[in-house]
Amino acid sequence: MSVSAIIHLKERRPLYGLARKNEVAKYKKKRARELQHDKFRDTAGKIFDRVGDKLEGQGKTLLYGLAGIVLLAVLLGVYLKWSNRKADEARRALGRAIAIATAPVSTASPIPGAPAPAYSSEQERSQRAIEVFQQVANKYGDPYRTEARYFIATNLLSIDRAKGLSELAAVSQSSVVEPAALAKFALAQALEADGKYDEAAKLYSELAARNIEVVTSDSANLRLAGVYEKQGKKKEAVDLLFNIVEASRKAKDADGIPLPPSSAARDASEKLQKLDADRYAKLTPEAPGDSPF
Repeated sequence: MSVSAIIHLKERRPLYGLARKNEVAKYKKKRARELQHDKFRDTAGKIFDRVGDKLEGQGKTLLYGLAGIVLLAVLLGVYLKWSNRKADEARRALGRAIAIATAPVSTASPIPGAPAPAYSSEQERSQRAIEVFQQVANKYGDPYRTEARYFIATNLLSIDRAKGLSELAAVSQSSVVEPAALAKFALAQALEADGKYDEAAKLYSELAARNIEVVTSDSANLRLAGVYEKQGKKKEAVDLLFNIVEASRKAKDADGIPLPPSSAARDASEKLQKLDADRYAKLTPEAPGDSPF
């Protein structure tokens, strides 16, 4: 072997050793990663094994549980679809009955060429409306049943007043809030018309205390003031009217902007001005643009 070859060999040995060290380092890193991966896999495997042991023998139970959830979801979807369809159907049926109850009535001789009114008397119209409302009450659940009963009661007032009053009293005790409130208000009005002022005042007071959207406190108190006036209780009537209007004039929205007066507040303002002009003059001035005149 030549000297140059020996030199080259000696030069290559350190280089070879260095390369060998690099390969070993790379291998160690790779093996470390593999070992870490194996450790993770082993740990995960142990966890899965434990879960599997706990669930062993429960496969059918889980399957039945999942099947039950799916079935429940399907049944719920079917029910909601059916419920919405029935609700739409009930609303349409109620609308048809209301259209009958509000149809025109005329006892006059028909004008040649003009369409004849559907009913010749209020009693005839009410009887027909009752029949259709009864069909709604028989076929559908609440709130449509109770709403139909309310309309039946109001139409009965022109056919069998005692029965109508009795039915209004029954509906007014219903747990379906809106038709119950409307029934109580109609009953109070009927009692007021019959001169039973104490009974009417009691019902109006109860409605005012509840302040339901369909019969607000202002609406109930406005009627109550009318009852007090008929009873000769002018001061009580004036106080109620003043309070309705004063509260309305001071009412503001969340931004501090004055709210427009309700129809009850406008009626109360007119009534107070006629009943007691001096008390009317003590009201808080109206916000610009709120004058009912």
